[in-house]
Amino acid sequence: MAEPIHVSPEQVRRYRLAAHHLDRPYPADQLLPVAGVCGLQNSPPGAWETALFARLQNGTRPLLHRALEEEKTLLQAWSYRGAPVIFPTAESPVFLSALVARPGEEPWIYTRGIALALDFLGMSWEEAFALVKQALTLLDSCTIQRKEELDRVLAEQAAKQLPPGVRARWNAPSMYGSPDRQTVGGAVVSFALRPCACLGQVVFGRRQGIHPTFTSYARWTGHPLPADPAADAKLVRAFLRAYGPANRSDLAAWLGSSPRQTKRLWQTVEKELIPVEKGGRRAYIPEDRLPALLGASLPENPWILLGAHDPYLDARDRALLLADPAKQRQVWRTVGNPCVILHEGQVAGLWRPVVVRARLDVTLIPFAPLPPEAVADLTRQAEAYVVFRGLTPGRCTVKET
Repeated sequence: MAEPIHVSPEQVRRYRLAAHHLDRPYPADQLLPVAGVCGLQNSPPGAWETALFARLQNGTRPLLHRALEEEKTLLQAWSYRGAPVIFPTAESPVFLSALVARPGEEPWIYTRGIALALDFLGMSWEEAFALVKQALTLLDSCTIQRKEELDRVLAEQAAKQLPPGVRARWNAPSMYGSPDRQTVGGAVVSFALRPCACLGQVVFGRRQGIHPTFTSYARWTGHPLPADPAADAKLVRAFLRAYGPANRSDLAAWLGSSPRQTKRLWQTVEKELIPVEKGGRRAYIPEDRLPALLGASLPENPWILLGAHDPYLDARDRALLLADPAKQRQVWRTVGNPCVILHEGQVAGLWRPVVVRARLDVTLIPFAPLPPEAVADLTRQAEAYVVFRGLTPGRCTVKET
């Protein structure tokens, strides 16, 4: 293999900004290509809207929801890492089917906790998974509102297939923190829903108020989940386009998959890759992406307001975006990640939108004093975000460093 090409942190950041469509505003008719780069995590609910606000010019919320709930050119389902992700419906094999593990490739990061329930039930993962898959055929003919209700209904459906002794343990209070509202069977269902989503058995339907709804892929789209023999390779290429240069362990962290599954997926594109030296670490990028990496230019707008869990922030090499470990802990938390201020691809501070009745106040919290032109630009973006959310403009203040 050839000696790796050395690339600077600035080159990597500029490359990723362009790959994530954060180098300039894109027209609203580019919604599907923008959403299809690596999908848009929708946790917390609404995160995908804020991500598209940062990328699209005149991309209104009605336009986004029309694509998701009426035209159905966008789809929401549990995908990589078991997270709810919105992606182009036409790319379903990439964001769903490609994540299906082959025998021996489990567990995924999002199902590891199920062992406690399986031990209690005296049941193998394969047995539990088969039960939940069978119960999920119910969604081919109905829609269920609220995740808690989905777990309950499917657990009751699965319990019908169990002998009395196992059924009693299945219906026992959950050991996962909500014994008054969830059974052991309900917990098993909750764990198994994520890999079942990759089979097209469950997707998110039209939101009802504050609650999501759930049905099957076929019932929602009107056709079965299509097959695509190239989906595995397309998934890895999408990852490397968005987060390259990267290595196999970076891919595993992004997917939440086991080392064995990651190795198989990586091998689908291995012959296309060339080595790159990034920060003293060897990484890889598809050879046809190398010109974009070496030739990436500064973004048109150096200052950008990004929402919590924006795809751009979803890289493993966090020091590339924010060098200070203490500040990294402020940005990437166990729960409740904040919105961030981005400057030329680096995290330069936080911003906090707070709704007071129908008014939205925004506080900018930079890590270092902002120049006047940055304050003006970020204030303009904050005001545009208020309009995007359909709220009344409030105050936009800068917290002194």
